[in-house]
Amino acid sequence: MHEVKNTQRALVRIGYDGSVYKTFRGPQAFARFTNEVRVLRHLERRGCGFVPRLLEVDEPGMRIVTTNCGSRVEQVNPERMRELFAELESFGVKHDDPEIRNITYRKSDGRFCIIDFEFATLLDEAGPADRPTAPTLRWSGQTHIGKVRTNNEDTFLALEFDGREVRYLGKLGEGSPELTDYVFAVSDGMGGANSGEFASRITKDKITHLLPKGFRTAAPGPGSGYDATLLELFHAIHHDLLKLGESYEECRGMGTTLSLGWFTPGWVYFGHIGDSRIYHLPQAGGITQITHDHTHVGWLRRNGRLNEREARNHPMRNALHQSLGAGHQFLEPQVGALPCAPGDRFLLCSDGLIDGLWDRQLDEIVRTPAAEPVARRLITAALERGGNDNLTALVVEVAAPAPP
Repeated sequence: MHEVKNTQRALVRIGYDGSVYKTFRGPQAFARFTNEVRVLRHLERRGCGFVPRLLEVDEPGMRIVTTNCGSRVEQVNPERMRELFAELESFGVKHDDPEIRNITYRKSDGRFCIIDFEFATLLDEAGPADRPTAPTLRWSGQTHIGKVRTNNEDTFLALEFDGREVRYLGKLGEGSPELTDYVFAVSDGMGGANSGEFASRITKDKITHLLPKGFRTAAPGPGSGYDATLLELFHAIHHDLLKLGESYEECRGMGTTLSLGWFTPGWVYFGHIGDSRIYHLPQAGGITQITHDHTHVGWLRRNGRLNEREARNHPMRNALHQSLGAGHQFLEPQVGALPCAPGDRFLLCSDGLIDGLWDRQLDEIVRTPAAEPVARRLITAALERGGNDNLTALVVEVAAPAPP
């Protein structure tokens, strides 16, 4: 292959057949990858013929393969350039960088084309009377002590908030993020009989005070400033847990994992530390773990040195490198954003659930319709195959809005 671009954000190569191979990396790589895929699929559905067409999508590798739209141009009449990006908007997409560097010339049909849609925006062309309501979120959560432990240090949260207040939700429910945002979180406490309770209480308190400040202060997406809010939240919880451990002997070494999803129209922002997990199950099929296990075994798995079976059986699989509290001075939470659409599902869970179920089993259970809540079915299935640890499952589905 011929390499045409190699930067901190992307590697672009041209294959022998002319196809373009683009691998995303660096800051917000997964969010940029998923947004470009979403925009290109939208443009293909709308029949836009002057943009790349998706040929292949590799979600775990954050790589796309597209058709070739020719070579970049050195000069374009400014009026023609404005017309070109205006034409793109007629297909429902606004480019974030309407400059000559994102224009190519395709010799096969003598057509100027537009490329690079990492931060492009899908426009809502419907008028106020015709605009559909935001997709509905449906969720179910369940936690279980397991077969061996004498107390449950796992916990989960379901919250709804706006710019003024936070409301606590039950383990089953549904709601629309049209006017409010939603937060779902799973934590796994450690280092004390009441650690899960303390961590849950501190997390609730910090979310109540910090997240309303970040409520829709900018357009949704990677540029919204969500990352600063989530990092402030994680560091505040960490500080309080460390202070508690320093002040009370019975709390020394106490800590927790935390995996959190913040849902706003069209996007989910996530923050994570530890070895609890968040999985993305897109409507098109498949399951992807979007959080990193903060363990050496997790690092080995991400770098292809262990497969799923080897990682499960590794003797050091539960040795955490990072968590909130627990005496850790080094803290580097994982934060990210990805677009979500009707049919997408998200699973937040503690490591106790994963010990009993393979990824393919998680995928099958979450996608299989049933009268029983999906979180309860996950817990039941995990208990049948394991149950040595506390278990928690929280499933959020993005459903299409009900017709008026």
